[in-house]
Amino acid sequence: MSTTLLAPELRGGHEGSPLQVHVTTMIDDLIAQLPDPEQLTDEERRGIIARYTAVLEGNFIYWMTATYLATQSREARPILIDNLLEEVRDSHPVMMRKFAVAAGAFPTSDDALAVHNDLTKMRLFLGKLQGVQSLATMAFFEGFIQKFMPFLAALAGGRGSVEMEYTDVHGVCDVAHSEGLFRAVLLENSLNPISLEANFFEGIDLLRNLIHSIIQDPTARNAA
Repeated sequence: MSTTLLAPELRGGHEGSPLQVHVTTMIDDLIAQLPDPEQLTDEERRGIIARYTAVLEGNFIYWMTATYLATQSREARPILIDNLLEEVRDSHPVMMRKFAVAAGAFPTSDDALAVHNDLTKMRLFLGKLQGVQSLATMAFFEGFIQKFMPFLAALAGGRGSVEMEYTDVHGVCDVAHSEGLFRAVLLENSLNPISLEANFFEGIDLLRNLIHSIIQDPTARNAA
């Protein structure tokens, strides 16, 4: 989508801005497409947890760091630093791994390869160091993760796990993280505005494709 259509939203306020409402609607649409955990097979539950772990454990901090490097606004950068500090200080990757191991869903090489193509596209996108688009993508992701946690917890519970620290923490902290990142988008755009011809949703679209690969193994679809 051309940024021309979003220009009024990028000049909005902070919390509850038209931009935030727009992106939140996209998140809600994606959440509404999730399958019923009770209707999934045990292997399907394992696969979703494993592919999610393959993406999140080794990439989230890297993605947030890339976004920090892309951001020029001095007011926006502390928002990213606070997020990174919490991720590192509280060792969120350790939470993620404990969650996956307890659910018997530690990623295999097949799980990693199932998300490889879409994950690579996300890495290359963030390597462009586009401040506004990168911030918008991470705001979308934080908002999605927060709303995804009940589904993820249900998958693990269905496999007999009671290790829920990861889902409990991210069901709460990512609300504030998402709010902060939406503020950062507007702050960055005021200093380093996205061109009117650029695709504001470039990263969000790539991330949505990656999430679809997590939920439904693309290698299994191709094999069918």
